[in-house]
Amino acid sequence: AQSTAMQEAARNQGWQGTVMLEFVVEKDGSIKQVNVLSGVCQALDEEAIRVVKAMPKWKAAENNGQKCRAFFDLPITFTLQ
Repeated sequence: AQSTAMQEAARNQGWQGTVMLEFVVEKDGSIKQVNVLSGVCQALDEEAIRVVKAMPKWKAAENNGQKCRAFFDLPITFTLQ
């Protein structure tokens, strides 16, 4: 409920922009250690983290034919419509 209230406040304030996230794609494709590198506001930062954590598993990175962990940076842009 608090998250929804914060998102509504962000919309009412007209906050928009790009949240840059960093996370680790594990050997099994799961997403861990989601961090905000540059944010817009707390509400949009939290929504970007929620979306990334809800994504299905990714294809794991490979190094010399073996699966390995990999860092990934992902920009998520919020715009008002």
